[in-house]
Amino acid sequence: MNVQIFGTRKSSDTRKAQRFFSERRINVHFVDIAEKPPSRRELLRFTQKLGIEAVLDRGSKRFQELGLATAHRTDERWTDLLMEEPLVLRLPLVREGNQVTAGYTPKTWKQWVDSAR
Repeated sequence: MNVQIFGTRKSSDTRKAQRFFSERRINVHFVDIAEKPPSRRELLRFTQKLGIEAVLDRGSKRFQELGLATAHRTDERWTDLLMEEPLVLRLPLVREGNQVTAGYTPKTWKQWVDSAR
């Protein structure tokens, strides 16, 4: 199993995701988006599978600071914004092969682990 987690060290949900996989002795590749934002291709992998609304964190502090509550954008423009402002992503973004999740979703991760064994 090859799990990749995109998040920040300050995000409690990201830390919980890391703990979830480490407790099951699964190696994780962690990418701190505050230091290295995900590539456009990586973002598209999440948005195409989950939809743009699933990866946007409308409740995040950064989303509010940018005044995006009433913003209406195309998916392409949202993707451009996510490239510039990765802190408006719903964290953590977790990928295992072709499967992806946004946010803290331990039930889904457990299914991944169970199917890999």
